[in-house]
Amino acid sequence: MRPEFRQLRLEQTDRTLQPFAGTRSVSRPRRGWLRAVREALGITRQDVARAMRRFPQNVSSFEKSESTDRITLQTLRRYAEAMDCQLVYAIVPKVGTLTEAVEERARKKAEKDVRAVEHTMALEDQATTGTEEKIARETKRILKKR
Repeated sequence: MRPEFRQLRLEQTDRTLQPFAGTRSVSRPRRGWLRAVREALGITRQDVARAMRRFPQNVSSFEKSESTDRITLQTLRRYAEAMDCQLVYAIVPKVGTLTEAVEERARKKAEKDVRAVEHTMALEDQATTGTEEKIARETKRILKKR
C-alpha cells in the first residue's frame, strides 16, 4: 500500500472496528456460540440440519468444531443463516485501538534499537544520557517512515 494512504487506512479501520471494542470482555461459551445461540433460540439440531440440508450428526460436529477452534468461516456463516442469524467477524486489538497498537509496536522497536546502541556505547565507555528522549524521537521517526 502506498505510504500516503496507510494513515488513512488505519484511521478508517479504527472507526470501523469501534463498535466491536466492547467485545473484548466477552468470552466464548464453554460449548461454543453455535450451541449457545441455537439453544437460546429454542432451535433443535434437527431444525438446523434441515435448514442446512445436512444430517443432525453434522450439526453436532459443527458445534464441536466451533468450540475447539476448528470450524471454517463458511460453515459458521451457513450455520448462522440456518438460525436466521448473521455471522459478524472482526479482528480487534487486545487493548486500545489499532492506532495505539501501531504506536506501541513502534515504541518497542525504538526502545530495543536505542537500548542496543546505548549498551554498545557503554561498553566502549561512551555512556550517554537522555535515553527516553532518544526513544521518543526514534518512535516518531519509525511512525513517520511507515
